[in-house]
Amino acid sequence: MNGFSWHWIALELTAAPLAAFLVALPLWLKDQPIFGNIAGTIVIFATAFGLILREHVQLDAVVRACIDEGIPCFPHPDAFTRFAVYAFIALFEVIALFLYSRRVESRRRRRGYDPQWR
Repeated sequence: MNGFSWHWIALELTAAPLAAFLVALPLWLKDQPIFGNIAGTIVIFATAFGLILREHVQLDAVVRACIDEGIPCFPHPDAFTRFAVYAFIALFEVIALFLYSRRVESRRRRRGYDPQWR
């Protein structure tokens, strides 16, 4: 098994932040930014954890098949690199979610003031 699973990485890059945003937005709009951030973070990290587990099971099956045939095989890139890709993508998505949350919160906070006092 050589190379990354680009399909699953694309899923991590697109579906996870969109789902996290959709989960967090109602809480942000109800003036609960912390709960919105926590809910969005759970969605992002749960997706990353699930994809890491999927990758682990797939790598384990390939390596076991090689061992059963008596052939030593080493997936490239190694498991740590594959897992780190998903983890770092999730980390950067959580950072982006928090930054966007800050923008939403500041807009909601300034909304109650007259434009001349902003």
